[in-house]
Amino acid sequence: MQLNLDAVPMGQPGILHQYAEKLVAFEYTRGNQSKPNSLLFIGGLQDGLCTVEYVADLVAALQNSDWSVFSLVLSSSYNGWGVGRLGKDIDEVAQCVQYVRDYKRQLFGSGKVVIMGHSTGSQDVMHYISCPNPRPRHPVLDKNVEPLMRSPVDGAIIQAPVSDREGILWVLKAGTERDSPETMREIYRKAVADAKQSTYEDGDRVETVVPLSVTARIGYPSSTAVSSRRFLSLTSPDSPRTPDEDDLFSSDLSDDQLQQTFGAIGTRELLSSKLMVLYSGRDQSVPPWVDKEVLLKRWSVAAGQDFWHQRSMVIPNASHALSDCDQAEPRRILVERVTGYLSEVGTRV
Repeated sequence: MQLNLDAVPMGQPGILHQYAEKLVAFEYTRGNQSKPNSLLFIGGLQDGLCTVEYVADLVAALQNSDWSVFSLVLSSSYNGWGVGRLGKDIDEVAQCVQYVRDYKRQLFGSGKVVIMGHSTGSQDVMHYISCPNPRPRHPVLDKNVEPLMRSPVDGAIIQAPVSDREGILWVLKAGTERDSPETMREIYRKAVADAKQSTYEDGDRVETVVPLSVTARIGYPSSTAVSSRRFLSLTSPDSPRTPDEDDLFSSDLSDDQLQQTFGAIGTRELLSSKLMVLYSGRDQSVPPWVDKEVLLKRWSVAAGQDFWHQRSMVIPNASHALSDCDQAEPRRILVERVTGYLSEVGTRV
């Protein structure tokens, strides 16, 4: 497939859907063209509408297909990730999946729904298809919340499924322009100890926040408040022995631990086809000690051939979000893999 990236328009026509209270999804459309099948795209930390550039490539490539692309806005989108969590994310994704199914059913009678995640959106996709249904209740944050039953999806794709914990360990090992490795390790050690000691306050009803001066030096945006609970989930300091919710893709997780995620896909019965994984070969967030090909092989073994798509791959030279100026070929490969996958799912009975 030949894709002229220069021809992809900066603006995109579409429909803004409100799928739940204060939550929307943007469906890319052209004119009155309506399509029975739906690709639901979930971005990563700090992402929202139009922040992942290759989505425009997918929209262009799928223009003459039976697939429309939805870009989801979750409560954790943009700066909301600092106090977000995967459990709440998948409840909201479940609401969108059901909304889109109902919406398309009114127009076509039926249609396929595939969820695709980028970066932390990959954690959302994996959590959606592998954790218990409904998900476990959080002892503090779910006191007045009933987790939702999730309906099955027809396909699932994860792109740039990186480990936030290993990314931080890389910073601690290398240091920064401002801080030596020794200084970074001391900042991190104290931040973890403080977060563990005081994760909540006011009778466990309010989350505490890690000081911005600390999270910014570790590498998080200085404009985003990060709760102690989310900080501990992302850094997962007790891994690999006891990984926290966000630690799904670290290279040092044991085979037994991978059975709780990749290996659980089949038992949950929430994925009607196979999982496709597209790892970025030059991902800036992945430490040099991680062997990406070996990691994908371990994931494929854990998932099993019935739930692992054989066209999963490490995309050569691909950066984290395929947004650098030299990414035309990696983006072409990504588009080819995703459109091929969707074509397979669309023809399944």
